[in-house]
Amino acid sequence: MRHRRIKEDPPVSIRSSAPVVRRTERTTLALLVGVFIIDYIDRVMIAVALPLIGAEFGLSKTMQGLVVSAFAIAYLLGQMPGGLLADRVGARPLLVISLVAWSVFTAATGFAPGLVVLLVLRAAFGFAQALFPGAAFKALAERTTQEGRSRGAGLLLASNSVGAGLGPLLVAPLVVAAGWRHTFWIVAVAGLIVGLALWRLLPAPLPRELTEPEARVAPVKVPVSQVLRNRLVIRCAAMFACFNMLAYGMITWVPSYLVETKGLSLVAAGVSAAIPQLVNAAAVLIGGWLMSRYFDRRPRWLVVPALVAAAGVLVAMLLSDSATGFTVLQTVAMFISGLASIGIVGLPLRVLPRDLVGAGMGLVNTGGQLAGVLAPLVMGWLADRFGFAAAFGFLAVSTLAAAAISLTTRSTTLSLGAPAPVREQVG
Repeated sequence: MRHRRIKEDPPVSIRSSAPVVRRTERTTLALLVGVFIIDYIDRVMIAVALPLIGAEFGLSKTMQGLVVSAFAIAYLLGQMPGGLLADRVGARPLLVISLVAWSVFTAATGFAPGLVVLLVLRAAFGFAQALFPGAAFKALAERTTQEGRSRGAGLLLASNSVGAGLGPLLVAPLVVAAGWRHTFWIVAVAGLIVGLALWRLLPAPLPRELTEPEARVAPVKVPVSQVLRNRLVIRCAAMFACFNMLAYGMITWVPSYLVETKGLSLVAAGVSAAIPQLVNAAAVLIGGWLMSRYFDRRPRWLVVPALVAAAGVLVAMLLSDSATGFTVLQTVAMFISGLASIGIVGLPLRVLPRDLVGAGMGLVNTGGQLAGVLAPLVMGWLADRFGFAAAFGFLAVSTLAAAAISLTTRSTTLSLGAPAPVREQVG
C-alpha cells in the first residue's frame, strides 16, 4: 500500500514561539543594520576628507593610500581574534565594546597633529572595528531561524553599502562647513549614542531548538579547527579578498579622482560617489533573493556571470571622458557586482553551526579585509606612476579573479550536526 508523504507541522512549542521569533529577528536586524551603517560612515569618512588631509600634511597619493591601509591592516589582523572572542564571550558585550572603542578613536583622529599619529589612530580604529563583524554575525545566528539567516545576512551586507553611500552625502557637507577635524568629533558622538541603544535594546538569544532544529536530532560539537580548514570557508575567504578590492578601491579613490581629475567640488564628488554605493545596496538585496530562490545549491551560476559582466563595465568606466559617464558606468558595475555578494559571503553563514559562526565568518572576513590593505596602496601607487586609469583597471582584474575562483570551486561543506564533513559540490 502506498502512503502519501505528509509534511509534518512544527512542534507546538515552535509554533507558539513564532511572535517572539519574529520580534527578536526584527529587533536584532534593525539594530545591527543601524550599527553597520554607522560603521561604514565612520570608515568612508577618511576617504572624503583625504584630499584636505593630504593637502594639510603634504602627502602623496601613495602616502594617502597608506593612511587608509593603516586602518585596513589592523582591521584584517583583528578579524580572527574578534570572531574567536565572539564565540567565547558572547555577541552583546563584544558588539558594544567594539562600537564604543571605535567611536573614541574616531574622535581622537580629529586631534591628529601629523602623519605618524594619524597612522597610529587609524590602526587603533581598525582593530576596534574588527571586533564587530564576527560578533554581529554571531548575534544574527543566535537570534534568527535558519530560514531567516540568509535574508538577514543580505540586509547586513546591504547596510554596508548604504553606509558607504550615505557617508559621502553626510560627511562632505560637514567637512566643508566645519572642517575635517570637527566632522570626526560629530560622527563619534553619534556612534556612542548608537552603542548605548544596542546595549539596551538587543534581545536575548533564541533557544537553540528554534535557531538550529537539527541540534535536537543530532547535537554534535564541531571543532573550530575543522571550520578553519574547511575548503568552502577558505574558498569564500579568497573570493571575498578579490571581490572586495572593488568596494575598497571605489570608496577610497573615487572622491579624489572626481575632485582632482574631473574638477568636481568636494560636495559634488561626495554625491557622485554615494550613488553607486546606494545602488549596490539594492543589488545585494536582490542578489540575496535570487540566491535563495534559484541559486542556493549552485551559487556560481549567478556569481560568475555577474562578476565577468561587472569587470567589462569597469573597463568601459575607466575609458570614460566625462564625470557623468564615469559615475553612470560605476553605478552599473556596482549594481551587477552586488548581485554576487551573498553567493560569496553568505554560504559559510548558512552551513556553520551558531557556536562557530564567529570563527568561520572571522576567517571569511579576514580574506575580505585583505582587499582593504591592498587596494588603497596598490591603486595609490598605480595612480602616482601611471594615472587613475591604471588604478581602476586593477579593479577589473581583481573582479575577474574572484569570478575565476568561483568558477573552479568544488569544496567540502560542514553539515550541521554531522560528526564529519560531508562531500558536496557547491556550484
